[in-house]
Amino acid sequence: DPELELLAVRHQPEGLEELLARTKFTKKELQGLYRGFKNECPSGLVDEETFKLIYSRFFPQGDASSYAHFLFDAFDADHSGTLCFQDFVVGLSVLLRGTVQQKLRWAFDLYDVNKDGCITKEEMLEIITSIYDMMGRSTHPPLRDNAAAQHVELFFQKMDRNGDGMVTFEEFLQTCQEDKDIMDSLQIFENTI
Repeated sequence: DPELELLAVRHQPEGLEELLARTKFTKKELQGLYRGFKNECPSGLVDEETFKLIYSRFFPQGDASSYAHFLFDAFDADHSGTLCFQDFVVGLSVLLRGTVQQKLRWAFDLYDVNKDGCITKEEMLEIITSIYDMMGRSTHPPLRDNAAAQHVELFFQKMDRNGDGMVTFEEFLQTCQEDKDIMDSLQIFENTI
């Protein structure tokens, strides 16, 4: 039935009032974000492959597909395999306007690839390697081949407070809150949109 097919393809977002309550965006900001989302995703839903294509436009000098996978997973809160406008705007609200603790929880969850409540060196290496791949080989100065592994080692020296080879959210939170550079970086996008 073509009518049923059309209903399945079109995803209706939550009401504006509910999104105003769930995010820290104004009505005007939500309307602008929705227009942009619908322009890129007319059906109201985006799958991971489409997300990767959209995201890769921002990083044409490198391969953003791996990092886009991790981002998609972080935004896909219900793990449905698709992002709807609500998923996108709720995650964006945390990143842009959330409290320090909310932003750090979001970042921790991004790095906790297997969602077991701690970050291992292997998980961190996956994310850092994907970031380096996204930046491309045209960085100045050029990255050394072992740059990602060195980055992970420095991260663990700083974050793994009890030396057990894993970083818990508590260790992550405490270390980040004590680091002025990290705290300053969390404020960068606060007034964006």
